[in-house]
Amino acid sequence: MKVSRRGFFYSAGMSLTAAEATRVMGANDRIQVAIVGLGGRGRAHVNIFHSSQECTIAAICDVNQAARERGVALVKQVAGNTPKDYVDMREVFADKSIDAVSLPLPNHWHALATIWACQAGKDVYVEKPACHNIFEGLRMIEAARKYNRMVQVGSQGRSAPHKRKAMQLLQEGVIGKVYMAKGLCFKRRKSIGKTPEGPVPPGIDWDKFLGPAPYRPYSENRFRYNWHWFWDTGNGDIGNQGIHEMDIARWGLGRGLPLDGVSTGGKFVYDDDQETPNTQLASFNYGDAQLVFEVRGLMTGTEGGLRHTGNVIGNLFYGSEGWMAVDGASFQVYKGESNEKVMDEKVSDREGAGHVKNFFAAMRKRDHRILTADVEIGVTSAALVHIANISYRLGRRLKFDAKNWNFPGDAEANKMLTRPPRPPYVVPEKV
Repeated sequence: MKVSRRGFFYSAGMSLTAAEATRVMGANDRIQVAIVGLGGRGRAHVNIFHSSQECTIAAICDVNQAARERGVALVKQVAGNTPKDYVDMREVFADKSIDAVSLPLPNHWHALATIWACQAGKDVYVEKPACHNIFEGLRMIEAARKYNRMVQVGSQGRSAPHKRKAMQLLQEGVIGKVYMAKGLCFKRRKSIGKTPEGPVPPGIDWDKFLGPAPYRPYSENRFRYNWHWFWDTGNGDIGNQGIHEMDIARWGLGRGLPLDGVSTGGKFVYDDDQETPNTQLASFNYGDAQLVFEVRGLMTGTEGGLRHTGNVIGNLFYGSEGWMAVDGASFQVYKGESNEKVMDEKVSDREGAGHVKNFFAAMRKRDHRILTADVEIGVTSAALVHIANISYRLGRRLKFDAKNWNFPGDAEANKMLTRPPRPPYVVPEKV
């Protein structure tokens, strides 16, 4: 596909200022949105963004022709308009009519797509985890600030009213001093089996799908959703479903980056193509408090009274005067030696629409402090995922320097803060 002169300029590192790249948007203007990535989450974004009643889904983009066709049909059905469609996201970013981009992409694309969009003057809603590795996350923060872009990470729990209330109660001391936060990602995952390497199916641009990741021959398991379970493109379930709970755990604990962390586990029971663990336990030391995270993809029971719907997903907080359980639809507070339940709030499980509205509010005000899941929040929470996975892969506890975002004196671990570049899909040292 032909790349515009404008698109060529910023893909070559010659970025445009926000004033050159975007129109001035009035308070009542409909925001023109492009959705880049039309997999399952991308199709959900069509519905979520349209439901805000503040935007027009003006364009879609995907490397898969069939996904683009489904995306166009869905926008027509849901919103009544026919969006432009693109194969190359750089052409989306070069489109002056687009105000914001939604990036429900595989993890390995989050950073570069966000940086390109910021350089082109677009505001960004990027799915979680914020970044595939720590180096890329830091460049995302720099790009957002340099180009004055609103970058909202898809950690929808940050906008959920009941979770916001629960976190406020923790900060106000509802269970006393919080000494431990525990995130649970007991999400049932069946074996992905094995798929052979083979020719790329018609209609798929495999090179653009891989983008910043190392080149690998095509196989079905590396493409449709199961890219989550390969280190090149995903971060395992701790960085898939788990990042939601990791983010809430860190929020409730009221901490940033840890002093050190360790993670153990394995890929048990199955003999298949998956590289990432299906059973994982991580622990982060904050000196006066601890954050613990557990992944179980195999069959399991519940913990702390959290809902068991085949999955057990939520957070537990332990304090000097009691404890709290939080999940997607409720929270409970227990107090004292008698373990008395003193609060039980049940709410709607729908979180996405409010998160998009918060993104749009920040866009109109041009103030990233309005964002409930600003890129810096998302990158900090994702860093815990990366520390855990690096510890798991190296098989040892790691000290962490929160000021410099690295592992002091540990060349082996520091090498895993980033990945070798694959031109032309290179996350720049300077954005």
